[in-house]
Amino acid sequence: MKKRIVFTGGGSAGHVTVNLALMPHFQEAGWEVAYIGSTNGIEKELVGGLAGVRYVGISSGKLRRYFDWKNVTDPFRVTKGIWQAFCFLRAWQPDIIFSKGGFVSVPVVLGGWMNRLPVVIHESDLTPGLANRLSVPFASKVCVTFPETVHHLPASKGVYVGA
Repeated sequence: MKKRIVFTGGGSAGHVTVNLALMPHFQEAGWEVAYIGSTNGIEKELVGGLAGVRYVGISSGKLRRYFDWKNVTDPFRVTKGIWQAFCFLRAWQPDIIFSKGGFVSVPVVLGGWMNRLPVVIHESDLTPGLANRLSVPFASKVCVTFPETVHHLPASKGVYVGA
């Protein structure tokens, strides 16, 4: 039976490009690949047409740190996204989830944690972004680009992997 991996991340192309670089390597190694992103974000445009990659769109919301009326409705979108991710992950049964961050990744990480799946997060910035900070408690490991970033994470989770 083939191993399965789910990639997630979105909101900006920066959250998607690392996944785009990694997915062909997993496919060549014989893994089945799925990508969970938002129903209408940039990740759908970038990943949606890739051969052999199953794209699953979920509802998502953004935690804005300023006043916006969407702050009232987005918690419901995130809750719906957690449920959608949970159901897909339960049915597809991947071996692991790889999260690059961005607001769409939080429901996927939570859905994976609820399914008791291992979650690996990648943080390429010096300090973790908001989505990754919210996701760290539910992750197995957090791979970081800079050695200083490990100090922002629980000792048992941070792994310096470099550029």
